[in-house]
Amino acid sequence: MTLEFGLGLLAGPPKGQLHRFIEDIDLSLPRFGSLIKSLWMTDHFFWGDDPTYEAWTVMSFLAAHFPQHQIGPIVLGQSYRNPALLAKMGATLQTLSNGRLIMALGAGWKEDEYRAYGYEFPRAGIRIEQLEDTIEIVKRMWTTPGKVTYQGKHYQIVDAICEPLPDPIPPLMIGGGGEKTMRLAAQHADLWNLPDCTAAKYGERLAILHRHCAELGRDPKTLRLSWFGRLAVAKTETEAIALSAGRWTPDNAVVGTVPQAIQQIQALMALGIDHFIFTVLGLPDPDVVDLVTENVLAKL
Repeated sequence: MTLEFGLGLLAGPPKGQLHRFIEDIDLSLPRFGSLIKSLWMTDHFFWGDDPTYEAWTVMSFLAAHFPQHQIGPIVLGQSYRNPALLAKMGATLQTLSNGRLIMALGAGWKEDEYRAYGYEFPRAGIRIEQLEDTIEIVKRMWTTPGKVTYQGKHYQIVDAICEPLPDPIPPLMIGGGGEKTMRLAAQHADLWNLPDCTAAKYGERLAILHRHCAELGRDPKTLRLSWFGRLAVAKTETEAIALSAGRWTPDNAVVGTVPQAIQQIQALMALGIDHFIFTVLGLPDPDVVDLVTENVLAKL
C-alpha cells in the first residue's frame, strides 16, 4: 500500500494575529518535506466569532504560494456556490495550477451558516439531490466541448460553456457518511472521505459503500478511501490530550503517544485507507512537526 498524506489547515488565523495563518504554514511545511503531498481547506463561513477564511479564496492563494502541492477543499458545501460557476472556478484553478486541484464535494450541513448568510436550508434528502445535480453539472461541463444543457431536480444550465476545459480532469472526492451520499460516491467519485471517526465506525460505513458498489457494478478497488481528522501526538498521553484541548479524543481523532498514534492509523490502513488528511495540532512548534514527521509519518 502506497500512503499519501495531506495537511488540513485551520479555518483561519488566531484572533488579533491575521498574519499567523500563512506564517505558520511557511514555518511548518518545509519541515514536512516530501511527506505532505496536498493542502486542504475546510469550507465554512464562521465558527462562533473566531476568524474564518473563505475556502476557495484560500485555495487559490495556496495554489500560487505553494506550487509543489496539490490543493483541495475538505469538503465544499455544494449549495454555497452556483454549480455551473463552481465548475468554471474548478476548471480555471486546474488550468492555472497546472493540474493540482482535487475537487471535493459534500451535501452541506452547518445550518447556522446557511441561515446567517441567507441560504435556504432544505432537509437532508433535498441537499443530497442538489449534490447529485451539482456533480452532474460539474462533470458534464468539464468534459463537454462547447455548449452544455442539463435539467436536474434542483439545478439547471442552458448552453453553458466551460472553456478552457480542465486538463487533466480533476479527481473528484465525495465526503460524507450518509447512505445516499455514499451511493453518489460509489457512482461518481474517485475518492470517498469520511472525517473524524474511528476505524470501527469507518468500517461500518465502508460495508455500506461496498454494497452500493456491488449494486452499481463498480469494483470497489477503483474507489480510493480517504480519512480526514485531527492528529495530536506528544511524548506522553497526558501531553497529547492537553494538545487536543479535550475536544479531540481517540473516538474522533488520532490522539496519543507515537505508538498509540501509529496503532490508530494502522487500524484505519487495515481497512484499505491509503489517503490521509491530518490537521496536525500544535503547529508550528518544530518539536511537534519533528515528532509527527520522523516518528509517525515516515515510519508508516
